[in-house]
Amino acid sequence: MKKLYLNLIFCLTLTFFLNSCVQFKNSPVKDNPINDKDKREKNINEGRGITAQGLLSRNKKGQFNFASSNVLWRATISVLDFTPLSNVDYGGGIVITDWFTDEGNINESIKISVQFLSNEIRVDGLNILVYKKKCNTDRICKTDKIQTKLNTEIKLAILKKAAQLKISDGKKGREGKDPYVSGGLLK
Repeated sequence: MKKLYLNLIFCLTLTFFLNSCVQFKNSPVKDNPINDKDKREKNINEGRGITAQGLLSRNKKGQFNFASSNVLWRATISVLDFTPLSNVDYGGGIVITDWFTDEGNINESIKISVQFLSNEIRVDGLNILVYKKKCNTDRICKTDKIQTKLNTEIKLAILKKAAQLKISDGKKGREGKDPYVSGGLLK
């Protein structure tokens, strides 16, 4: 019985390996160039090459820059630096603060969520949500999403800071200085 199982396993394994073998078609050398220059020309003619025009003409909707170069991201982190952050997900385009309280009222706390809808510095490029948590003396809490002037103030502060960062980055770029090298980050 044991021998039967071993033979069965051997046959299945052999069948698996034989099925995974690929047969290659013979193709003439004239269709497959040997030197690099001819290979590049063939790829470009078939549309597989990378061109500057192709890079510029691609639709960039929904693509985000790297975090250190995205002015909206940097502005948001700068504006929200007064509170601890609980979730910062650049790939998902969201920043969420931790619950924080005003020193005057310890039974109420606020959480702020910033969602990035665009890379561009636009009013509709950000969605600001503010949540308020009220707790009673028995530590029973109620959380609500609120719409106050704080939402607008945070959005305007982020947009203003992003515009300032973009202007300062532009000035540094025109002066020929890389802000990351001159700032000591990449020495």
